[in-house]
Amino acid sequence: MTTTKQEQLTPDEFIAANEAKVNKRWYPCFHIAPRVGWCNDPNGFAYFDGQYHLFYQHYTYEPKWGPMHWGHVTSKDLVHWERQPVALFPDHPYDADGCFSGCGIEKDGKFYLLYTGHVDLLKKPGQPDRIETQNLAVSTDGVHFTKSDKNPVIKLPVEQVSTGEDHHFRDPKIWQHGGRYYAVVGAQTAEETGQVLVFTSENLEDWQFKHVMAKAEGNQGFMWECPNFAEFDGHEALILSPQGVKPEGKLYRNLHQSGSMLGKMDYTSGIFYHDDFKLLDYGFDFYAPQVAQAPDGRCLMVGWLNMWESAMPEQADGWCGQMTVPRELHYRNDKIVTPPAKELTALREEAFAKPDMILTEETSFDEWSQETGELTADFDLTEARGLALHFAAGFDDEVSVRIEKESGEIVLTRKSAATGRAEERFAKLPAGQEKISVRVYEDRSSLEIFFNGGEVVMSTRFYPKTAERVIVLEPQEGSVRMKNGVFYKLSSIFA
Repeated sequence: MTTTKQEQLTPDEFIAANEAKVNKRWYPCFHIAPRVGWCNDPNGFAYFDGQYHLFYQHYTYEPKWGPMHWGHVTSKDLVHWERQPVALFPDHPYDADGCFSGCGIEKDGKFYLLYTGHVDLLKKPGQPDRIETQNLAVSTDGVHFTKSDKNPVIKLPVEQVSTGEDHHFRDPKIWQHGGRYYAVVGAQTAEETGQVLVFTSENLEDWQFKHVMAKAEGNQGFMWECPNFAEFDGHEALILSPQGVKPEGKLYRNLHQSGSMLGKMDYTSGIFYHDDFKLLDYGFDFYAPQVAQAPDGRCLMVGWLNMWESAMPEQADGWCGQMTVPRELHYRNDKIVTPPAKELTALREEAFAKPDMILTEETSFDEWSQETGELTADFDLTEARGLALHFAAGFDDEVSVRIEKESGEIVLTRKSAATGRAEERFAKLPAGQEKISVRVYEDRSSLEIFFNGGEVVMSTRFYPKTAERVIVLEPQEGSVRMKNGVFYKLSSIFA
């Protein structure tokens, strides 16, 4: 790995020297983003020593993907966050080309990170082009980490080595059950389809391969990234991000997907028996979600609010990438729902409430036309064919979401930052549903839209060229009753 002149500064020195140069026109107010440079997957999401810890894939020196480090933020309330020094960076032979994604867990008063060490190899026909192993780092204060002398602690089992040219084996996630530790790692089958391997340990340092926990069938991708085992409301799910799923009609139109499989873990065999794969977010920008258990037992989730190989205009401003707001996982009506974390109401400042009203034409409110904030409202579509909500309405980069009552279809439309053409994503609510709740987080260059308490979620980036953010409500063929319509001004998550 060649060291550039700028990389002669430590990551934190580089941040301090360059943070003031970042253009903040699209920089979020209440989403975690890097002060300088690039970020992608959330990592190490865990609760330790009275605080939530969230790390993320980070390349400090440029706003583009590079040799991965781990950025780090902490929070006592899941709402207000504090920047910490960069926690991990590539400095050993086993992680020379990147400290890829991984997880965090507390054990005996110490905080452990298990991450993928990535090494690039010279490309040779029929040979692997990488080595990926799982490695351990430990901290007593939750801020400064020391890598284990035993690294790598998990290697790809010989019987699971792909016959192809890519040896994909990354993104470990640990949980504890019955006095033992379990770790899932994303991998490939010999036929180059996605799979998840499960390993067991009694001490986090010595691991044994248990079994293939689950693997792709049919159109489920060539690689399963960022697997998580999630427990919530008495149910279990495998959360994963499969690469290479082909579009099926109006589904799976992003380059890669992120979703879940409800099921049951058989700890004796190491097999997870599961139902079908379902998306966790139906928008344009959601990937690599990671879960954590809150002290009260809730299962929390944060994802990357971006998508691979899509245009990222904020790179010109010296930064790139952000996290979603924290969400909760719950089981309702035989499915997973993901509402915003309840703690987020603490961000609310001034409230702009509207009386219950009947909407018969396009309607906007000056107090709701702000760069950042939270919109909540309940809509009754009994007397209309549907409803449309327009954000940055009337401007070139308008984002619209349309709800069609009879079919239950939701269509999210935005202008492509790459081509300038309109592009769409689709989701479904139950057909004929007349009462729909909407909750929207709008933050300079992103929208996260939650329908019916997280029954459907759609996330997207957008890049308005003006600070004006007009919101327009448009009934479709009839009148819509709006109740409990409020727009909240939200505080910053960083001091």
